[in-house]
Amino acid sequence: METIKKKRKVLIEGPIQPSFIADSIAKHNTKTDIGAHAIFLGQVRADEKNGKAVKGIDYSAYPEMAENILAEIREEIFSQYPVICMHIYHSLGMVKVGEISLFVFISCKHRQQSFDALRDIVELIKAKVPVWKKEIYEDESYAWI
Repeated sequence: METIKKKRKVLIEGPIQPSFIADSIAKHNTKTDIGAHAIFLGQVRADEKNGKAVKGIDYSAYPEMAENILAEIREEIFSQYPVICMHIYHSLGMVKVGEISLFVFISCKHRQQSFDALRDIVELIKAKVPVWKKEIYEDESYAWI
């Protein structure tokens, strides 16, 4: 089991690319003590609000504070679950409809541990991390959500 790790850079400018996700997964094939991976991908939805189509979300944050809180969440999850490996990446800036803005990747010996840890970490991110979202509509108007 991995102990508390150094703080990692987890805020990425723009959408999280599928190739980045695939590379992250591929790097784990040598870690033979892992029996289960659980992955959460947050994708920007094509919503309609007040008759306006969403074309994307512009994410902003106070990076140092967000990175510190994400590091605290990592430590909390590592202390509560037998997690072998954990990766968290969140977008900043414009992410268009259909693109990925949050990538959480948990690895454990067993699937239930991975599922439980993943659910808790995603809920903690949504509740605690100061990342603000501005929905951008097709007519270039916007609303903070």
